[in-house]
Amino acid sequence: MKALVIAASMLLPASGLMARSVQERLNDATAVFNEIMATPDRGIPQDLLAKAQCVVIVPGEKKAAFVVGGEYGRGFAVCRKPDGMGWGAPGAVRMEGGSVGFQIGGSSTDIVLLVMNKDGMEKLLRDKFTLGADASVAAGPVGRTAAAETDAMLHAEMLAWSRSRGAFAGVSLAGSTLRNDLDENQKLYGQRLTNRDVVMTAVAVPPEARELDHALDRYSTFKGEADRVHDQ
Repeated sequence: MKALVIAASMLLPASGLMARSVQERLNDATAVFNEIMATPDRGIPQDLLAKAQCVVIVPGEKKAAFVVGGEYGRGFAVCRKPDGMGWGAPGAVRMEGGSVGFQIGGSSTDIVLLVMNKDGMEKLLRDKFTLGADASVAAGPVGRTAAAETDAMLHAEMLAWSRSRGAFAGVSLAGSTLRNDLDENQKLYGQRLTNRDVVMTAVAVPPEARELDHALDRYSTFKGEADRVHDQ
């Protein structure tokens, strides 16, 4: 009985994560992105953001384990509109991964991915894909444009970063999977749309997601300023 109580207590973070509303999760995603980009010397280089086809934000990804470790989170993927003018409506995603080993407790980790080309975007819009296997992924650079042009980053379809306990760094998410979150899309759009439906049919941005779109617009339009600073 005691063992069951301990196991149940370790599952509480998961139940709390699943209980959050889609609006709360969108607010969290917006806050994570704004906080990261508000510190240019320690954030995502804006020239990379300006080139990205899509952005994936998984706020507060939870890690919890009992004998078998795992990681999971729910967030949103936002891609550029088909005409390239601004960002479109968000598609909900689930991120999952696993590791074998005994772990105690859990931690909260924010994850951000940039999808850098059309091939990466095509894979993102599948029902499910695995980072590192189905799509190439590399740890992204931190801080303006420094070190943003290494071979790995030039050829990677996706770049990834994580933030945990205030520390922000590039991270390799190889082995993690991303899948459509049809339940969240149902709440946002009133029907179980796939993320391909959301992106390719130019679904209107719902009111709940406008702040996230505004944040993406704000930071992805600074490419000229970033280049000017870099050249000085």
